[in-house]
Amino acid sequence: MRNIGVVTVGRSDYSSCLPILRQIHQNPDLKLHLIVTGMHLSPEFGLTVQDIEADGFEIGDRVEMLLNSDTPEGVAKSIGLGTIGLAQSFAHYRPDLLLIVGDRFELLSIVSSALPFRIPIAHISGGDITEGAIDNQIRYAVTQMSHLHFVAMEEHKARLLQMGEEAWRVFVTGDPALDSIQQMKLLLPEELSQSLGLELKPPLLLVTYHPTTLGAMSPLEEIQIVLKALEQVKGTLIFTCPNADPEGRVIIEKIQEFVAAKPQSKFFYNLGQLRYYSVLAQADLMVGNSSSGIWEAPSFHLPVVNIGDRQRGRLRTRNVIDVGLNVESIVKAIQKGLSISFRGSLDQLRNPYGNGYAAIQIVNVLKTVELDLNLLQKKFSVQQSLAQLSLTKN
Repeated sequence: MRNIGVVTVGRSDYSSCLPILRQIHQNPDLKLHLIVTGMHLSPEFGLTVQDIEADGFEIGDRVEMLLNSDTPEGVAKSIGLGTIGLAQSFAHYRPDLLLIVGDRFELLSIVSSALPFRIPIAHISGGDITEGAIDNQIRYAVTQMSHLHFVAMEEHKARLLQMGEEAWRVFVTGDPALDSIQQMKLLLPEELSQSLGLELKPPLLLVTYHPTTLGAMSPLEEIQIVLKALEQVKGTLIFTCPNADPEGRVIIEKIQEFVAAKPQSKFFYNLGQLRYYSVLAQADLMVGNSSSGIWEAPSFHLPVVNIGDRQRGRLRTRNVIDVGLNVESIVKAIQKGLSISFRGSLDQLRNPYGNGYAAIQIVNVLKTVELDLNLLQKKFSVQQSLAQLSLTKN
């Protein structure tokens, strides 16, 4: 029996992990070792480890790493604590292969800890681009330290080949988060309203705004502009919590002040996947700078107002309206997104990030790949990288 370790750091990656965890759990040839860390263990971010337990998964280890600080120093120290905690975890139980998802700073702790133990790493979501956030550098660093890659589309595979990754290591599977959208029975409007404790007067807007981390403005300046634009919106506003990024707490504080003063708005530390996808299905518009607007919203034909540079460089479909950090521009973009003509233009929209069958493809590879030194000894071809670079720029 092959032992597959899966590390999840927060709600941002758990949506992708969940279909894979279910596939591993159902496979008689695989044994799941689930490590929970990061925001999952923080009451400040909804203590989402409880959602994992409610889904019926046994947690193999819990690794505390997140300091009660969102300064650059606090984030850097959290990476260090995570490295120590995960090293202790791997010393106690060493999985045959380790699966990780995404581009958050916690992944630096995971790959650094696994390397001395010679644990092969399978990474989901490589080859993407987000030029406005430090996530971009993290993603590329994690790619270099991983041994198998599961990517959403051919363009992402091409970028990994540009970096010199061997072609046999890269699999185009789509994003596994989209599997759940097809499989999940969503809440009806009345059920959702009751669960949220909020009357859903139209238009219904879902708002998620994260620190840009590489922006010219401070997070405080950014969120003040966004909220000033949202003051002019009638209807229902549902805010979700930003991630534990540098200077993220000021965004939470300003949103809470806004919600306290504006009827028909509510802030949630954690909606949970069922409620979150139910909101996506019933919302009239999504506003903010979340990656969810790029790779999940298209599955719901949902218009998205994407603000600022956080998602710059990422492939998007025609549901996304890009706008700068300017109050008047944001208001106009919201009006466009809420228009009947724009919503009607999305009826035949296809999501390029996957077709809902990623998890079974990923688990088949995890089950059959040879776990020998050939997997651990990565061979980077400079000639291959240059050839791919000449064929596929950007």
